[in-house]
Amino acid sequence: MVDWREHREVISAIRRAVFIDEQGVSEALELDPHDGAHTHALARDSAGNGIATGRLSEHDAGAAGQIGRMAVLKAWRGRGVGGAILAALLEAARERGMVSVSLHAQTHARAFYAARGFAECGETFMEAGIEHIKMARPLPRR
Repeated sequence: MVDWREHREVISAIRRAVFIDEQGVSEALELDPHDGAHTHALARDSAGNGIATGRLSEHDAGAAGQIGRMAVLKAWRGRGVGGAILAALLEAARERGMVSVSLHAQTHARAFYAARGFAECGETFMEAGIEHIKMARPLPRR
């Protein structure tokens, strides 16, 4: 996990490349004034360049969390980087005592999350002009 204030430029650059430039999400929707209150994961390549990110938000007095802003640069997709970011966020949720996490998955990524224990909750919906589905999973104690 990384500190938002220290790593905001690299995290923002990854999210800008994926969400704004590649997927056409408006900058007004992507930029979030609450980022400083969330827990962030950041993956780097061997040269130290940022390649993927995601964040964890606490809900329900810390009992549940929400994962969001999962972004992997195009050149790094399919290499396990997204899975590593997700695993780090799940571990962070466990360490904070959360008993479950949810997320809004872009529908093309539902199999990725299902393979990691997430189940669909409800119908598909539009968010930022992209079809999503809510997914959730419990966080069993070790």
